[in-house]
Amino acid sequence: MRKSAVVTGGTAGIGLETALGLAASGFSVTVVGRSAERGAGAVGLINATGPAHPARFVAADLGALDDVRELARRIASEHAASGEPLTVLVNNVGAMFTDRQDLNGLEASFVVNHLSPYLLTELLLPTLTAGAPSRVVNVTSGAARVAKRVFDAVEPPGGYYGFHWYGRAKLANLAYTLDLARRLDGTGVSVFAADPGGVATDMTDGTMTSPKIVSPALRLLWPVVRRTFARATSGPASVAARPSITAATDDALTGSTGIVIGAGARPVTPLRAATDPRIADAVRRLGERHAPLTAT
Repeated sequence: MRKSAVVTGGTAGIGLETALGLAASGFSVTVVGRSAERGAGAVGLINATGPAHPARFVAADLGALDDVRELARRIASEHAASGEPLTVLVNNVGAMFTDRQDLNGLEASFVVNHLSPYLLTELLLPTLTAGAPSRVVNVTSGAARVAKRVFDAVEPPGGYYGFHWYGRAKLANLAYTLDLARRLDGTGVSVFAADPGGVATDMTDGTMTSPKIVSPALRLLWPVVRRTFARATSGPASVAARPSITAATDDALTGSTGIVIGAGARPVTPLRAATDPRIADAVRRLGERHAPLTAT
């Protein structure tokens, strides 16, 4: 029976390179994104490599939680009808915003970088469990190191600084990932985080040149900070995708779970804050409150 994978945010950058890697490893790949045009281009690139199974594109706005629910319903029903297992889910979608934005009344960075992948994963757990052994791969970021570690609400107190808010959402998702691994231990569903390291993508090109994304203290050092960001986001997406591909495919990880695959495509020590059960509990409550499994 063929292996299948779903890659969100898979029409460009790290997501597309991840989809290419999975297709080369023999997976039937479903690429998820907003733009049908970009989706067609991504599928064309993948299929031009002559994969064992043709790729396909499914349109969904992963910033809209109702779209996430519909995507999960579609994927689950298709796998139930075909009997084909869902082998890998790669939650690659991500976004950073220079200015604060709302999505259905919630801060956008937290929605896209945590609530959306959280909701999709939770809704697909029955399908992933039925197809076990299977894997969930959540793409994290080193930006989590600069995050405020207070999760009483979707947004922490204080002014909006896009890089720090992005990092906070990634910290929330990493804490969720490690907690989910513990919760699913023994079910046959392995859960990994993948840190791509620095890479040049549409997201970094569009936001990380503005001093507005960092706190006022760092703005005073903006020339240094900007050079640091430039160096940190200079790598190619093909290299940045290796941790995700490794987490999804490496036979050496069979039977393992709760591991962070670092930028060298090797296991690394998780960020300490992400292993704090108090943070995991607070993040879980936010997910249950703001991204319920059924629409309200």
